Amino acid sequence: MKRSRLTSRIRIQFLGLLMLLGMGTLGLKLWWIQVAHGAEWTAQLRGSSQATVRIPSVRGEIKDRNGVTLVQNRASYEVDFYLPEMVKGYRERFGSPPLTEYRAIINGMPKDQKEPDIIKIVNGGIVPRLNQLDLARDYNAGKLERHYRNDTEVPFSYIKDIDFPTMAKFSEHDVGLPGVDIAIKPVRSYVYGALAAHLLGYVGMPNDIDKEEAGKFTFYQQDMEGKSNIEKSMDEYLRGKPGVRYLRKNAKGTIEGVLHEDPPQQGANVFLTIDARIQSIAEEALRAVSRAGAVVVDPNNGNILAMASVPSFDPNTFIPSIKAKDWKALQKDEGDPLVARAISCLPPGSTFKLITALAGLRGTKNLAGAKYSCGGGVSYGDHFFRCWVAEKHYTHGTIGLADALKVSCDSFFYQYGNAASIQSIDAVGKMLGIGEESGLQLTGEQTGNMPGPEWMQIHHPQERWSQAQTANVSIGQGYTLVSPLQLAMAYAAIANGGVCYYPRLVDRVLKQDGSPVLDEHGNVAVPQTPRVRTDLRQEISPDKIDLVRKGLWKVVNEDGGTGGRARLKDWVVAGKTGTAQATERGQEENVAWFACFAPFDHPKFVVAVMVQGASGHGGEVAGPIADRILERSLALDEGKFDMQVAWLPPAHHSNPLQLIKAVSYHDKGGNLGSEDEEDAPESQNATAQMASSDASPDVEPEADSQGQVRRRGSAPVARALPAAPPAPRNFFQRLFGVHPRSAPAPAPPPPSRRRGPTQ
Repeated sequence: MKRSRLTSRIRIQFLGLLMLLGMGTLGLKLWWIQVAHGAEWTAQLRGSSQATVRIPSVRGEIKDRNGVTLVQNRASYEVDFYLPEMVKGYRERFGSPPLTEYRAIINGMPKDQKEPDIIKIVNGGIVPRLNQLDLARDYNAGKLERHYRNDTEVPFSYIKDIDFPTMAKFSEHDVGLPGVDIAIKPVRSYVYGALAAHLLGYVGMPNDIDKEEAGKFTFYQQDMEGKSNIEKSMDEYLRGKPGVRYLRKNAKGTIEGVLHEDPPQQGANVFLTIDARIQSIAEEALRAVSRAGAVVVDPNNGNILAMASVPSFDPNTFIPSIKAKDWKALQKDEGDPLVARAISCLPPGSTFKLITALAGLRGTKNLAGAKYSCGGGVSYGDHFFRCWVAEKHYTHGTIGLADALKVSCDSFFYQYGNAASIQSIDAVGKMLGIGEESGLQLTGEQTGNMPGPEWMQIHHPQERWSQAQTANVSIGQGYTLVSPLQLAMAYAAIANGGVCYYPRLVDRVLKQDGSPVLDEHGNVAVPQTPRVRTDLRQEISPDKIDLVRKGLWKVVNEDGGTGGRARLKDWVVAGKTGTAQATERGQEENVAWFACFAPFDHPKFVVAVMVQGASGHGGEVAGPIADRILERSLALDEGKFDMQVAWLPPAHHSNPLQLIKAVSYHDKGGNLGSEDEEDAPESQNATAQMASSDASPDVEPEADSQGQVRRRGSAPVARALPAAPPAPRNFFQRLFGVHPRSAPAPAPPPPSRRRGPTQ
């Protein structure tokens, strides 16, 4: 009996111990969850009751060397459709949504798929309400369907860049539609219209969506990306950091308001070497012709002060997307306004004689004292290569290098070039950047041709190099192709006495606090130090370089020189004319060139101008343009001229293929030039390499039949005017029930500015 009682007591005690251990374990577990890891579980619970919205980053500004803003941001009001919310709202109001079938490729096999018919949902549930408020607009239903199928996370832009009255109407009325929102987004504004359009480029939506990143957010707003030129090459610096908005959801999953947000950060500001005033001077001068390119360079460091092309375009038409009809008009324009002629390559004609002259002076060649006779031409093989004076029924006689440059004697350079050798011409050309990349990373930039035996073997293996080929190259014809940028850099090397710089277009990149952007190694990402390509003085003595400079001085300043039209009253100019033949789009035409620098003793500016479709000579077509750019730039530098930087419409001629006989400006004095100006010699015509951009902009398609809306009113939606950058708030106001604040009216286009503050 006692043993039985003892056993029972032990069992009770053991059971009590187990109960105590169980209760202790449970208490410990509760402490572990609620106290030790309480914050973690609280965060997860909070996360399940909120939605996240990715706020697109704000791009940095692009400025000229003096701080004048060329590209900034403005507020763009858009009406967006959040399609998943729209489908959800339709299901709650009307039941199961209508379905549509489509053929998809699943695991490499075609398969029929079903999805909500988003077009019927929009046309049946959204458009009627918008139409009641006179806010419905035509749209492209096919684009809407593709967007819903492929980019569900991203809102569909129903109306882009609306004007303030339309935005106010949306804000005034309670649209009461799920998934319909007014969004305020920062978009690009090219402050001076077409000014420097071929340099600045434009932006657009990314071609592909980062699905992995988009999956991190309930709603995803993409960043704009650079599509061409500076916007593209400097994209990594211009892009800012996106923000995040946290939205509160109730138990039913309906979004009630904003919890908090991390605002986006603006990207770095890019300062160019361009001087907006000199850019304006160049673009104004080029508008005297229909198709041309010009480059202005500082010969002392390689900085590009201006780079212009005509015809041109207004990059604002690409923002936020370009209308299909406007894109077609640009593509069909005979003048090819999207082509950047300043970085396109064409036969340089006699301006190339600079390279040939230097080739005979390097190393052991020493042709500085060589003289050759001009009898109207030279025979190579069975072909007679004429000098341009043959048509004028006289010859240049026996002359040396400086005078041959002055009168641009083809016969001299046929013989001089062969004596120098094609190998030497090729070497000097490459030293000066001919046929080489500039390093500027501009969209569509062409490298041109510096032809020689090796080049011929690769590109025309059926042909053999001959003295006749060398003769053609010596005068800048045949297969030789050079861009205005390359020519400007070559003449800059002679202007400064022999140093060939790489061209610089970006001067510095600064954060919003003014400090320089650093690379991954902690160094300044874009240093301001000039980059030297080559130093000609290592192979050509300074006195021989001066001989070439003297020849270029004679071209402009002595009677009988081919560049007398470029003579200036207050400054001494040196330069070289050129007239060549080229083939573009199957049509042969003359190309007029002029390259020059001034002041002669201490050069500050180098100008290279190329004009397509010239019926006149380089001296009378390209010369006056270069002369005007050079004269005004020098006067500006000395404070004798004030060029206002103002809004520019696109440069466009009604007949861009019309031949240009000569150029003159009404406010210019008498002609100082002579009639001794060279014609383009007969030779095989090289095909021009035009710098056409392969960037694909955001093209807004025309409305299709399913997207046609019978509106109460017929007034189109007006595009917004440029405005100040928006504050990073008020996105998704109506969709999420946040009361909108009154928005300021957009500002008018910026007024003309004078020189900006010096930095």
